[in-house]
Amino acid sequence: MPTAIAVTSPDLVLPPHDRQTPPAVVQPLDTLESSLLGMHALIEQHGYVISLSPASASDEVTQRLRTVRSVLESDRIALLGIDLPPLGVALLAQQLRQLSVCDFSPGVLASAARLLAHYIYAGALLGSVAKLDRIPVSLKSHAKSWVPGAQFAVLANPRPQLVRVGQEELVGPEFGTRLLTAAGQAPSDWVTETLAPAWRVQGVSNVPLPKESARWWGTGKLVEFAAGLYDVSVLYQLVSSVRREQCHWCGLELIGDRCGFCAAPLSPPSSSQPVPASSSAPSSRSVTRSSLSAPSSSSELPAPAARAASPVRALPPGAT
Repeated sequence: MPTAIAVTSPDLVLPPHDRQTPPAVVQPLDTLESSLLGMHALIEQHGYVISLSPASASDEVTQRLRTVRSVLESDRIALLGIDLPPLGVALLAQQLRQLSVCDFSPGVLASAARLLAHYIYAGALLGSVAKLDRIPVSLKSHAKSWVPGAQFAVLANPRPQLVRVGQEELVGPEFGTRLLTAAGQAPSDWVTETLAPAWRVQGVSNVPLPKESARWWGTGKLVEFAAGLYDVSVLYQLVSSVRREQCHWCGLELIGDRCGFCAAPLSPPSSSQPVPASSSAPSSRSVTRSSLSAPSSSSELPAPAARAASPVRALPPGAT
């Protein structure tokens, strides 16, 4: 069975792209007892669980997840706090669900969350930034938010940006993406009619607005959006292009500089150790999805992903 991907609320579960993409599960549940029973069943069925939660999640949610892992005394539960807006977390969970049926080990899949998050463009169209505290807001923007009819386009990831609609443009991805949009109390066509063409997205999907979004953005009058990679073969090659290491603490495979399960940092390489030989090209790895193979060359990847796939490499400390 593939590694289970869990999210903290049902509205973070996006529809699957195809029948092969497994569903996400919700953890924690309403009570500690039900959460314990549910998590234990997931471990028994799937072996490992990767739980994603927005960094804005309540203390009650995060504490219950930690309690569940502590009571079960399990090292097979990865608790990942994701510093993305709610719709961005939902998109990341969908990407991990797609990759969970490939030949990645649970450790690689968990540590890949940080890498994939770097390629998610998450933001919102807001009528006011008066209560927005997740990204820097100038006093001038605060003052303009009180003007009737004012609208602001805000990008939270990968680089914070705030512009006045009609005066400036948001910096978009340089690779092919699909756009998710979720409207709150103030629906607008700006995202689909202006932003989507400017970013040259390859499709737009409307989904329900997560309940956590109003608190994250400081207002219920918003249209949240998130754009990211959607082709599983591109996602696969992006992750497989990064050199794998072994966690010195729990022994799981990882990519990057930190284990997703035990959070132990990657040990610095010893100067006396020989440099390992380069592994085979990402496209040579098998994918366990039927009728699916990784792209034959990095030219099929989006620009940032192609740069990541060119040599097999290790991520520098602190980088995604």
